[in-house]
Amino acid sequence: MANRESLCSRKLITTLNFNTMITKEQVMEAQEKWGNGVVQIGSLKESREECEAFTSQFLDNRYSFDKTVLFKPTKCEIEQFRPSKAEATSYFIAGDGRACSEDHGFAIQPWTKVRFENHGIILEESRAIAIRNYFFTDLNGNEGKVEYTFGYQLISGELKIDLHHSSFPFAH
Repeated sequence: MANRESLCSRKLITTLNFNTMITKEQVMEAQEKWGNGVVQIGSLKESREECEAFTSQFLDNRYSFDKTVLFKPTKCEIEQFRPSKAEATSYFIAGDGRACSEDHGFAIQPWTKVRFENHGIILEESRAIAIRNYFFTDLNGNEGKVEYTFGYQLISGELKIDLHHSSFPFAH
C-alpha cells in the first residue's frame, strides 16, 4: 500500500509541474498581445482619454508592476530605466503629466504592426525569458528593427512582463 501511495504522490507532483510549466506557445501569445497592444495604443492617439485608459489597462495586463519590473526602453537617454507604471506610461504615451520629460510617446508613433522573431526562449515552471529582435512597422510601411529581452512570470495563469530590455542594433 505504501508503494501505491508513493506512486500516486509522484504522479500528482508530475502533473502539477506539467500544468504550471510555461510553453513556447504561451510566450508567443504574450508577445502577440504586447505587439497588438502597442498598435492599439497608437490607434487611440487622437482620443487622449481613451488612449490613457487603454494604456493603463495594457500595462496592468502585460506587466507585473505590482512587483519589481526591470524595464529599459529603447529610446531613453536621461531616465534610462522605468521601474514604475507611471514611468512606463510616460514612455509609451508621454503627455503633459509625463513622469520623464524626455519622453515623446513611443507607442503613439503610431505603429501598424509589431512582430517578434525569437532567437531563444528559456522555459521554466513559472518563468520564461525570450531574446532576439522585434520589428515595428510605421504608417508608411517602413520597418524598424529593435533588439529585445523579455522576462515573463506566470501570474494567475497569465504571463506578465517583469524584465523588458530594448535597444537598437549596434551600428559601426
